[in-house]
Amino acid sequence: MNRRLLAYFLLDTSGSMHGEPIEALNNGFNGLVNMLRMDPQAVDSLFLSVITFDKVVKNLVPLTDLVTFQPVEIRCPESGPTHTGEALEMLYTLVNRELIKGSSDRKGDWKPLLFVFTDGKPSDIGKYKEFVAKIKNIDFGIIVGCAAGPKAEVESLKMLTENVVRLDTTDANTLTSFFRWVSSSIELGSKSQGTGEIITLPPPPAELVIEG
Repeated sequence: MNRRLLAYFLLDTSGSMHGEPIEALNNGFNGLVNMLRMDPQAVDSLFLSVITFDKVVKNLVPLTDLVTFQPVEIRCPESGPTHTGEALEMLYTLVNRELIKGSSDRKGDWKPLLFVFTDGKPSDIGKYKEFVAKIKNIDFGIIVGCAAGPKAEVESLKMLTENVVRLDTTDANTLTSFFRWVSSSIELGSKSQGTGEIITLPPPPAELVIEG
């Protein structure tokens, strides 16, 4: 059995994403999947899982290999809170169930990847802080946080990871650039893990600001 590379996406679908931003998110995410399909190494090993979070948290796409992954329609309510902490709780449960650990007689999965996209801040900050600590105990290959739009809070993402990028807008061009960059990050991740190197992120396009 091939060693799998699991990539988890936590996507903010709270009310503020209603309208153009959610359309841009759909186009950007489905474009990402198409880009990854052009990479033979990703086709060979990559599995994707999508968790959406607003007032309800759901595993919109349970862990699926890249080859059979179907285009997804991400929806959002017209208003409502951002339950990022609850999303991390679901992620924690899923990764502990889905990740195959290595043993003396078999190689486990590669270190999983996590991408968190939000245009706001956690409404459930207590639960968020609780599960940030638990998520950090899982040995992710890389965690990337994306703060998109003027109301996105960088500080809460920085609790989770030092790899935080900021997008000034949530329009189609910016989100397409972001997901293209994520695609490059995943491709690099699959190659560097194969050689045992630490994953380093590719340089971002102009629309992305890496928070220092």
